This record gives sequence, structure tokens and C-alpha cells, in this order.
Amino acid sequence: MNKSRLAGGTAHKMPEDLRGAIIATPAARAIWDDITPLARNEWICWVISGKKAQTRDIRIKKGISKLKSGMRRPCCWAGCTHR
Repeated sequence: MNKSRLAGGTAHKMPEDLRGAIIATPAARAIWDDITPLARNEWICWVISGKKAQTRDIRIKKGISKLKSGMRRPCCWAGCTHR
């Protein structure tokens, strides 16, 4: 697989800031490459649904940490309503 290519979600385009963070973190990338398109979509939606840039940055950092630990979907979130 091309190292700069990263699969997106089903309803949302991959934002560049999240893409860069995942590519820069091999352990998170390994989980990302293994989860379903619907799961990827939920991670993307969770990140981009933050209203403020600060919230989005926090969610990217938390998401990378959770992916690195093996979490396959965002926790304690109702899920993407866009699918």
C-alpha cells in the first residue's frame, strides 16, 4: 500500500490534519488500515463535528491515542448521523 494513501470513510472525506496525524503514527495507521469503512467514517465524523479548532485538535490527539491502543471506534459518542 502507498504510504501516503489512506482510506477514508463512507460519507465523509478524510481531512488533511487527521490524515497527517494517522500517517505519522504507525500504530494508529495499522488499526486504521484494519477497520471497516463505517468505523473510519465514525472517526472522521467525530473529529470534524467539533465546532472549534481547539476541539478538533484535541479530538485528533485523543483519536490517535485511542487508535494506537487498539480502539476501533470512537467511544461515548452517538455515532455518525450522516450515513
